[in-house]
Amino acid sequence: MVIREKAKLSKFRWQYMVIDEAHRIKNEQSSLSQIIRLFYSKNRLLITGTPLQNNLHELWALLNFLLPDVFGDNEIFNEWFEKTESKNDENEKNQEIEGGDRDSDTDGGKGNGDKEAVSKLRKILSPFLLRRVKADVEKSLLPKQEINVYVGMTAMQIKWYRNLLQKDIEAVNGQVGKREGKTRLLNIVMQLRKCCNHPYLFEGAEPGPPYTNGEHLILNAGKMVVLDKLLKKMKEEGSRVLIFSQMSRLLDILEDYCYLRDYQYCRIDGSTDHEDRVSAIDDYNAPDSDKFIFLLTTRAGGLGINLTTADVVVLFDSDWNPQADLQAMDRAHRIGQKKQVKVFRFVTENAIEEKVLERAAQKLRLDQLVIQQGRSRYNDERKDNSNNKDDLLNMIQHGAQKVLDDDEGSMSLNDDIEAILSRGEEKTKELNAKFEKLGLDDLQNFNGEQPSAYEWNGENFAEKKSKGVGIFLNPSKRVRKEHQYSVDGYYKDVMSQMKAPTTKPSVPRPPKHFQLMDFQFFDLKLNDYFEKEMLAYRKRVNYRVGEEDLDLENKKYEGYDPEEIKKLSKKEQKSVIKDIISSEQTKINESEPFTEEDMKEKRRLIAEGFGDWNKREFMQFIHGCAKYGSRNYKEISNDVKGKDEDNVRRYGEVFWRRHKEIEGWERYLKEIEIGERKLEKSKMQSEILRGKIKEVKYPIEELTIQYPPNNSKRMYSLIEDRYLLIKADEYGLMNQHLYDLIKQDIMKEELFRYCFYFKSRTTNEIARRIATLLLAVSREVEGPDAFKRKRKPGARLDSAAESTISSRQQSADVDVDIDESGHTTENGTPLALPGESIGHAAEEHVKRRKIQELSSA
Repeated sequence: MVIREKAKLSKFRWQYMVIDEAHRIKNEQSSLSQIIRLFYSKNRLLITGTPLQNNLHELWALLNFLLPDVFGDNEIFNEWFEKTESKNDENEKNQEIEGGDRDSDTDGGKGNGDKEAVSKLRKILSPFLLRRVKADVEKSLLPKQEINVYVGMTAMQIKWYRNLLQKDIEAVNGQVGKREGKTRLLNIVMQLRKCCNHPYLFEGAEPGPPYTNGEHLILNAGKMVVLDKLLKKMKEEGSRVLIFSQMSRLLDILEDYCYLRDYQYCRIDGSTDHEDRVSAIDDYNAPDSDKFIFLLTTRAGGLGINLTTADVVVLFDSDWNPQADLQAMDRAHRIGQKKQVKVFRFVTENAIEEKVLERAAQKLRLDQLVIQQGRSRYNDERKDNSNNKDDLLNMIQHGAQKVLDDDEGSMSLNDDIEAILSRGEEKTKELNAKFEKLGLDDLQNFNGEQPSAYEWNGENFAEKKSKGVGIFLNPSKRVRKEHQYSVDGYYKDVMSQMKAPTTKPSVPRPPKHFQLMDFQFFDLKLNDYFEKEMLAYRKRVNYRVGEEDLDLENKKYEGYDPEEIKKLSKKEQKSVIKDIISSEQTKINESEPFTEEDMKEKRRLIAEGFGDWNKREFMQFIHGCAKYGSRNYKEISNDVKGKDEDNVRRYGEVFWRRHKEIEGWERYLKEIEIGERKLEKSKMQSEILRGKIKEVKYPIEELTIQYPPNNSKRMYSLIEDRYLLIKADEYGLMNQHLYDLIKQDIMKEELFRYCFYFKSRTTNEIARRIATLLLAVSREVEGPDAFKRKRKPGARLDSAAESTISSRQQSADVDVDIDESGHTTENGTPLALPGESIGHAAEEHVKRRKIQELSSA
């Protein structure tokens, strides 16, 4: 809203400006950040939970907004700390020359430099930064307990993980070009993360059809095995659980799991409507609610939600930004929580997720040093804290060799949940201790690895080798290198490689049908062929109809009305559902085969329709008919994107024959009729204007315009009106850019160099003036009677005027009438009706009185 209404908001001199979620202006180059700096304000306050998300430059951007005079230049901001850093480097160099203990001296110098930087930054931030955490406000709120639960991979996950690596073996080995390198690696990272979550996220991994909801849903993913054990334990303890994931498709799998285990649940993701979102939250937080699980995506469900009725948070996968995970945890760990919140973060061992977690912990530690302890030093060599190509390659290669050598998987089904949590708690403490020791400089250069064995005498010999030589996996066969990278083409063969050879006969694919839209003008017989083909397919694969196949709310089954079914009791509904399932199964069993002749007829009917037309193109056709005329297919085709004139012509001919088949066709025809009337009026006005201009030799000097009698307050001169009519005729009234072109000509015209009022008119005002002039020109053809606008005695008023007069007459001692001149009066004084001003009515009344006095004299 601020961006849209910037012109109006910038006119005020604001006393206070308070910005919530202020991390939205952390990039000083963004539109919102630049626009909001244009507003004048005496006092400014920023409220944010993430003042530092990726790098230290974001902190300067926020300070620059608060005090642009003090923090006006980022380079000057950096110079305040560069002196400390250069002094530290000089001391370190002197200590090396003196031959002292190199390691201890360097660390000591570095520590002194950090202390001086801390002291400086505390002095800078203390007047501006006010940090408050929940523990400062609510003393009774227990601290949350975070545990990283490390899980292994099942045999199916190992197979898919290995095939993904082998498919991109060159990228995994680091042998990728600069142009497509990072994009290619990012896609590999995404595919590997999907595999760590659940292999069923890939098409072809789930056994079927028919697809069944069984134990295989749990046993084929390591995280699902641990989640199943964890939820049973939490259910017994009386806890309620929030499960967060980055992927909405994973929530679909978790929904199937909840159905399998008979867990009551709610769900929110990015596609959830606001009303459904509020309803789900209310259902979960309701007293004595039977909802055990709440499924949420981290980004859609991590903000603006209060779910303190839950006390367990499961992060099924980690976000690149640790602040997003913290926001997700705070849905339960907030003021109003009465229990201790437990957070379980699932991490796949010896896989890419370990590196993702390390990267998130690095960002979190950086935020802790800068914001929580007031410590900051901006490293100009590494402004961007996002993942570069080398970071991505390091993540992909982590654990890759172990996966390639493993065939059976590392997930044990017999592990006790207590043992799994205990081991995760120990590893969590080790990880936290590892990062607590790191300082600011260590974090800027941290890569998650131990010191290299290739470092000797201050030189790293590993950098001289080609990238990835240390983990050179089995190379793929030599193929011609593609010059353009395509994600779809890149992964299209992965699925077929991952399917193990089988001797079982392949199950035929179900026929692909589509919904017949009324504006596509398909023959309705096509629905019968679709149904016949589907019944024949289901009979061939021995399909069994289930309750999930029925659509009782929208579809009408033979002998049953959806409205009548709703009125039945649950017991009666079950009986009806059983009868419908039996009837539908009988249809399948008794169906006839779908022959080759049926297939030919189906294809013929499809070809006759307009399946390549969508709703957007249909509406473009309707608007084009209204704009250019119902038969002007050449112009209409220019507005219908992706369709040529022949296609539009063929569609138009069918439309005018069968338009009554479209739902709401009266509305579309009315729009076209109104548009054609406007078009006809414009053509008539254009012809009249052309003839009037041709009557004179010099239109700008000789063109006559008959103004209406009540034209005393005309703001445009005769020359200006002539100019507008001449330009309207020159460009044509049908020109889409007519008023923009006239506006440009006015600004360039030497004749109006000092006509500031005329030059300052907007295109809308020019359009209104031209419409008024065209109306006046048209009335010249109609005759003098067209100029009589005043009401005659006894003339019928419009509804607005009648309501005004009747309301006045209801008042005491008020006489409202129409005088001899056709004007409305109240007790002899002028009355302004809707559309008139009182001042104008009074002025006309005085004029008439003077005329009467002169006449009587």
